[in-house]
Amino acid sequence: MEFIPEFGNIGFTVLAFVVALSIIVAIHEYGHYIVGRWSGIHAEVFSLGFGPVLFSRVDRRGTKWQVAALPFGGYVKFLGDADAASGKDGAAIDALDVDERRRSMHGAPLWARAATVAAGPVFNFILSILIFAGFILIMGQAVDEARVGMPKPLPADMVTLEAGDLITGLEGEPVTSLADLDELARSLPGSEFVTYDIVRDGTPIQVDASFPVLPIVSSVTPQSAAIAAGIEEGDVIRSIDGMPIYAFHQLRDAVAAGDGAELALQVWRDGDVLDMVLTPRRMDLPLADGGFETRWLIGITGGLIFEPERESVGLWAAVSHGAERTLFIAESSLSGLWHMITGAISTCNLQGPIGIAETSGAAASQGLDNFILFIAVLSTAVGLLNLFPIPVLDGGHLIFHAYEAVAGKPPSDKALKVFMSVGLTLLLALMLFALTNDIFCP
Repeated sequence: MEFIPEFGNIGFTVLAFVVALSIIVAIHEYGHYIVGRWSGIHAEVFSLGFGPVLFSRVDRRGTKWQVAALPFGGYVKFLGDADAASGKDGAAIDALDVDERRRSMHGAPLWARAATVAAGPVFNFILSILIFAGFILIMGQAVDEARVGMPKPLPADMVTLEAGDLITGLEGEPVTSLADLDELARSLPGSEFVTYDIVRDGTPIQVDASFPVLPIVSSVTPQSAAIAAGIEEGDVIRSIDGMPIYAFHQLRDAVAAGDGAELALQVWRDGDVLDMVLTPRRMDLPLADGGFETRWLIGITGGLIFEPERESVGLWAAVSHGAERTLFIAESSLSGLWHMITGAISTCNLQGPIGIAETSGAAASQGLDNFILFIAVLSTAVGLLNLFPIPVLDGGHLIFHAYEAVAGKPPSDKALKVFMSVGLTLLLALMLFALTNDIFCP
C-alpha cells in the first residue's frame, strides 16, 4: 500500500496540506470572530491549531490570539463557552451580570448568535469567490473571436499560427468564435495538418498548420494516472501504444477504448522525447444537468495550439464569475454526496485527510497558481461541510437557533448535550469512513 504520493516526498505533501488548511481555517474562524465582535460578542481566545500553545498574545480588547502545536483546525472561544465547540458553560454564565451576559455567546440576542455562527462558512465562500475573481481580473478572459494571442511551444515538426492571426475558417467550414473552433475540431478526424482560413495583418490567407486541439497537456488532475506517470503541463503526447495521434479526441477515444488497460505513451517535453506507461483510472464526473458519468480517465485536459487573445474584465464581471465557480463546486459536491448515498457512484469519491493532503501536494507541485486555485476549491468544500445540520458543526448550531426562533426558547441544556454527543459521534464516524477510503480505495 502506497502512502507516500508519487509526485513528491511526504514532507512536501504535509507542508502543502498544513498551509492550505491553515489559510482556510484562519479565514473561517476570523469570520466567526469579526462578526461576533461587530455583534457585541466578546471572543476570549482565537486559536489556530489545537493542543499545546506555541505562541500567544492578548490584544487590547482582551482576546488571546494563539498558534497551537497541532495545525489541523482552529477555533474561537467566546465568553460563556465551555469548549471549542461553543458548548455552554452554565456556571460561568450564571456568574455574569446583565451587561457581561450580553457580551457572551449564550446571552446575546438570537440574531447576533446566528450571524456569528453563519459567518464562518460565509467567509469560506467569500474567500473562494475572491480567489476566482482575482484570477480572471489578472489574466482576463478569452475574447469571443478565435484570435491567436500567443503560440504555444510545440515540437519542430508541428506548425503553429502567429500572434494576432484571426481564424475565420477550418477545413472550409466557417469559424466565427472560439466556441465554433472547438466544436468544429471535435467533429473532424484527427490529422497531422489542417487548412485554416485566417486574417493576418489585415490580409485573408490560407495556411496549413497542426490540428487546433492537440493532445497538449493544459492541466493535470491531482491524484490521477497522469500525475503518477510524471506527465506535466505543456507536455505534448505524440503517440499512444505506438500509434501517432494528432488531436486530443484521439487520445480520449483511445483511453475509453482501452477500458482501463495499461497505455504506453510517447511524450514530447521541451525538445526531449520521453516514454511513459500509465494505467487509466475509473472516475465519476459531474454533468451539467447535476448527474454523473463514470469514465476511464488519465487525468489531463487538452488545449489549443495557441493561447487565445484575452481582454480585461470589470470588477462586477469578475466577482460574478467567482460566484458562479463557487456555486458550481458547491452544487457538484452536494450532487456527488447524494449520488454516493444512493449508490449511483462509488463512495471512494469521498476523500479523507490523506487524500486531501495528497491533492494539496499535487496542486502545489504544479505551481503557485494551481495551489491557490486548490485552496479556493477546498475552502468551498469546508464552508459547505460546516453547514451540514450536524450538532458540533455550524449547521447544527444554526438548526438550534432556528428551533429557538420558532419555539421562542432554546433547547434545554440536557438536550443540547445529547445532541452534541450524537453530532460528535457522527462526525468522527464520517472522518473514519473517509480515512478508510484513503487507505483502501484504489
